[in-house]
Parts: sequence; structure tokens; C-alpha cells
Amino acid sequence: MASHPGRGPLHLSAAVDLADTYAPAPYLELARLAEHGALDFVTLHDSFGAPGPDALAVLSALAPRTSRIGLVPTVTTTHTEPFHVQAAVATLDWVSRGRAGWRPDVSPDEDEARLFGRRAAVPPPADLWHEAGEVVDVAGRLWDSWEDDAEIRDVATGRFIDRDKLHHVDFEGRTFSVRGPSIVPRPPQGRPVVVVDATQPYAYDVAARHADVALVGVSDPGHLAAARNGLRRRAGEHGRDPDDLRVLAALRVDLVGGEHTAQPGHGGGPLPTGEGPLYRGGPVDLADLIADWYRSGAADGFHLTPLDPRRDLERLVNGTVPLLQHRGLFRTFYPGSTLREHLGLARPASQYAAAPGVPS
Repeated sequence: MASHPGRGPLHLSAAVDLADTYAPAPYLELARLAEHGALDFVTLHDSFGAPGPDALAVLSALAPRTSRIGLVPTVTTTHTEPFHVQAAVATLDWVSRGRAGWRPDVSPDEDEARLFGRRAAVPPPADLWHEAGEVVDVAGRLWDSWEDDAEIRDVATGRFIDRDKLHHVDFEGRTFSVRGPSIVPRPPQGRPVVVVDATQPYAYDVAARHADVALVGVSDPGHLAAARNGLRRRAGEHGRDPDDLRVLAALRVDLVGGEHTAQPGHGGGPLPTGEGPLYRGGPVDLADLIADWYRSGAADGFHLTPLDPRRDLERLVNGTVPLLQHRGLFRTFYPGSTLREHLGLARPASQYAAAPGVPS
């Protein structure tokens, strides 16, 4: 499979959001369809204020009934306990055998704050995203608090864990503190994949500092390339390897037309809207757009939100994906079993584990 010089292969993902749908079966149908197309992952949006099922619960139910597709729920950090958040995401990684990610989000809604009763008033968005970044930080520390070989399961002595390989994180943030260790063993991926919508105000730095995948919703490939370069540069300033960050173009897609009915057309690209860039056209033109933006270095891949989930995802998987595969731009099978492997990301070592040959 071809890749752009200096970058990895093309990455594709899709949202499986369904309005007024609470049963898991329709979500399973979409997830399996995305898996048939070898997409990296699917996302399921969630918020406290909008009607709908709990995204973490839905994708946890789907995990045993899928085999390769990554599963990424939105998790609101504003009114939830960080310790419980990390345990739930770690559990999703265990039940999916290493296919979990999560998409932290914030809630500036005053009505939600009153319902939870934990805050007298909602902090400004900048403070909410700072808190979200701290939640991501402490989640990683808690996942690392169990070394990989902390479980010994020695029946003869009755010892389940090696307590010397459990660690307190002793985290002090602006609004919470966590001592640890986690109550869940280290996840199969070490740390489940973090996906951040970097288009949101104040989320940009959280994405650069903590995200494995950053989503950027802009309608112009030049602006997208600038955002990608900026995120990679900022990641480097935070001491990260910029090559550990995948930047995906976030587009809403309406594949309502025939094979060549792009509106305004591939040449004009997607239209900016209040809900993000919208591409309206056919599967062939979408394949052209994806190929051109990827080859130009504007993005490492795409996260697509179908306007009509069943129709558009089917046209994406059965129309656009085969064209990209035929051009050698997208894989025809999963090379690994975990979401990190799909994304070409290494499994991180525990920050608390002693290096080989070094006493802990």
C-alpha cells in the first residue's frame, strides 16, 4: 500500500451516530459495515444534554460482536470523576481486546451543571478544556500505574498481584486530585487511543499535548495543512514526537447523488457550514478529494460523519473505499488487531516501570 513520503498510510474513520436510536442492533450493523471496509475506527457521540444512549455502554456491548474495528466513544469530562472515566475506558479496551479509544469533550451548559450540583457555575471554556487535558493526563498515569507484569496469579501462594508493581500517581490538578493506583489492570494497548477535536476553541493545545489523533474540520486543504503543521510543531514543543500524532480531516458527507454529482464538486471542495465542512456528491468524487488532500500532505486521513448514516456509510464502504484500495492508497485488510496497530502507533511503556537493568 502506498503512502505519502515522510508519512504513514492513509487512515479512514467514520461516525456511527443515529438519532433517536437506543437499541444496540443498528449501531452494530454500522460498526460491522465500517469493519468490512477496514476503517481504522468508528466514533459515537455523546453528551449529557442530548437524548440518546450512553456511548461507552453501546460500544462496550458492540466490542464482543466485532473483531477489528476501533471503538471510540465521546466522554464528557466536565461532570465526571476522572478515576471512573479511566476505569471505564480501560474496561472497553479489555472487552474489545485492544480496540478502544476515547474522545474527551467538555460541557459548558449551565442546566447540566445545576443537574449535577457539583459546581456553583460552569467555568469558562478555556478552564473546561484545561481540566479535560488534566483528565487525559491522569488517565494515562492511572493506566500506567499497573506495570504490564503486575498480575502474577500465583495459585500456590494465593498472590494475585505483585504490589511492588503497582504505583500511586499522586496527581494534583486545578479541580481534582487522584492518588491511585487504578482498580483495573493496565489495558491491552497500554493506553487507549486519545482522539481530540482540535477544531473546537481551546481544544487545540489539548490535542497537541495529549492526542494520538486530532480531528480538524476545515473546508480548505491549505488551511488543513497549516493546522496539521501547527499541531505537529506544538506537539514537538511539548516534548512529543510529532510523528506520534495523526491529524485527520473531519468532514460531514452527503453521498446522495450518483457517481459524479459533487456539489459544489471535488474541484471546489466541501462547503463550510455552521456544523463544519460539508461534502455533497458521489463516492467517486469523494475518493478523488480524499486522494488529493492526502497526497498533498494536508492530512493523514479523514474522519467522515455521514448525514444519512446507513445510506452514506454503505456508499463510502462499497464505493469510495474500493476506489482508494484500487489506487493503492488504502489497505485491503487489517495488518494487526489493536487500534494502535491500525494507526501505526507504538504501544507505550508504563512511565512508572523501571527500565531493564535499572532498579525500581
